[in-house]
Amino acid sequence: MRIETEFPYAVTDEPNVGIVMPDGCRLSARVWRAEGAGRVPAILEYIPYRKRDGTAVRDALMHPWMAGQGYAVLRVDMRGNGESDGLMADEYTPQELSDAVAVIDWIAAQDWCSGAVGMMGKSWGGFNCLQVAALRPEALRAVVTVCSTTDRFADDVHFKGGCLLGENLGWGAVMLSFSSRPPDPVLRADWKTVWLERLAAEPFLAPVWARAQARGAYWRHGSVCENWSAIGAKVLSFGGWADGYMNTPAAIVSHVQGAQGIVGPWVHQYPHMAVPGPAIGFLQVARRWWDRWLKGEANGAEGDPAYRVWMMDSAPPDASAAHRPGAWIAEAALPSPRVARRELALGAGGRLGGAGVAEARIATPQHMGLMAGEYFPMGLNAELPGDQRGEDALSVCFDGDVLETPLALLGAARLHLRLSSDRPLGFVAARLCDVGPDGSSVRIAHGVLNLCHAADRADPCRLTPGAVMEVAFDLDQMAYRLAAGHRLRLALSNAYWPLIWPSPEAGVLSLSGGRLSLPVHEGPGADEWVPPEAVASMPLKQAQIEPGHAERRIERDLLTGRVTLVVEDRSALVENEEHGLVTQERMDERWTIHPDDPASAHVRITWEQRLAREGWAVRTEGFAEMWGEDDHFVMTGEVVAHEGSHEISRRTWREVVPRDFV
Repeated sequence: MRIETEFPYAVTDEPNVGIVMPDGCRLSARVWRAEGAGRVPAILEYIPYRKRDGTAVRDALMHPWMAGQGYAVLRVDMRGNGESDGLMADEYTPQELSDAVAVIDWIAAQDWCSGAVGMMGKSWGGFNCLQVAALRPEALRAVVTVCSTTDRFADDVHFKGGCLLGENLGWGAVMLSFSSRPPDPVLRADWKTVWLERLAAEPFLAPVWARAQARGAYWRHGSVCENWSAIGAKVLSFGGWADGYMNTPAAIVSHVQGAQGIVGPWVHQYPHMAVPGPAIGFLQVARRWWDRWLKGEANGAEGDPAYRVWMMDSAPPDASAAHRPGAWIAEAALPSPRVARRELALGAGGRLGGAGVAEARIATPQHMGLMAGEYFPMGLNAELPGDQRGEDALSVCFDGDVLETPLALLGAARLHLRLSSDRPLGFVAARLCDVGPDGSSVRIAHGVLNLCHAADRADPCRLTPGAVMEVAFDLDQMAYRLAAGHRLRLALSNAYWPLIWPSPEAGVLSLSGGRLSLPVHEGPGADEWVPPEAVASMPLKQAQIEPGHAERRIERDLLTGRVTLVVEDRSALVENEEHGLVTQERMDERWTIHPDDPASAHVRITWEQRLAREGWAVRTEGFAEMWGEDDHFVMTGEVVAHEGSHEISRRTWREVVPRDFV
């Protein structure tokens, strides 16, 4: 990534601009503006992650650069976070979205704004870009959304295919920790009063999300797929094949008029700083979008290919891959005329595309899935899926013939299965893998289906044990080219820990047939799109006091047989040299299960946040824990806050969540 320091305009930086909501709540904004440019369009990033410390590193790499191109850029902390007033209740609430509309109205009315506003954001910020666009505030002309979703039930961090994700508790633990921090006393003299109010009102959201086990009104709110036509702004969507939100760009391009999508090999990061490489010039691509739709420049951005993706080539499995070989392909529209469906029967003897009828007993050991990687990986700490051959050995596999020529895939594979379950609750997980000549196995794409949701996600029902059912579901989007000499493998399981929380009983699925529908692409030649080089503005000036440390390991207790995935991550202790705030965070996760007993599933997550400056130090500890019984889950949470050496607040939760369909 190349650092740029010279821009068309000098940039001013205001760290704590107040924006007052209609109810009197003051939100805090950091504003970068192009000096001497007159009235310019504005770009809003609106998230809860604390501009003073939480996103300060990435903000420094992006927002001054964009302001220097002749824009005003605002990083606004949502109410209840950072230096903003108020309290936060949940994700994507009507209050959050109403505040966003009010912020946009405020921006458009400023004497430095041209009246045209755009929104950008990653993850939470990418979600509310789309949700606010569906509300159609008058000034909002365009959005750039990164690593987001259009369906909060089908494709978010809580449920997938109707299955409860382990990361539902993980994200609940993150929010307990992130929301427990106080404002910076340099910017708010009343920091302690605000902090105590936040601690007293902080919600434990993991059980709230887990209770909503069907796609009802709770999840339909904020799911823009409910009404695609409501989105009036021009949408540019970015995703990453290593991220949990890789499906969104294709969905948006397919349903939103004039939208474009770009997907690289990336994790859950902005594309100019993401791994695996190649990174791209995200800022220049975004500027081209803003210049067209906010400034009205006739630069031809609307004629760029609708769907540009990095088609990955076969490579050895690597959970910390810094780069993925491949090529950029560009499609004018979706569905692509260069894609044809190929139907492969699940044949007898485990042959994919073979003759006969597949008959198999799927009864997977409960620890299958430890090599799945993170749901949304952030970097290179072995967070990507590793070699799948051990997972494949625990699964029911169907292998294709050794390829004589490369096989290119673009889109979502669809799997049809005929099966029955011996239990009233259960799910099936499918992995599409690239098997090399040496037997190594790389996960290309995966999908899961809670069988209770097979007929209706909004009205699931328990299974009738022994009853044969026909089910069909899509795997995730992909762009992948298998090399000659490799084989395509479909692996089926009814456990996928800790990605999916296990069923209450170790059931058996009896498979009696099926087929796989593959989206086969003509294949790329040379790169069909050449993105600009990754650039950024000057990095944040920080002094490292202590280095960070990360570990990821699997432990097996030889006495009890339990298997534990351990994830430890301690950030560096750093001082922000611009304003002197010292920060550090620490996270520990332990995901434990016995291979023979789904009821043994247990997770405990610990977070610690430290903030300090001369004469002032605070620390918060957050704990979240979960286990399951036959008919319910138990979730516990705790937040402990310290000022100096004194404990000033302790909150605890114990929630029992009925298991209706998971």
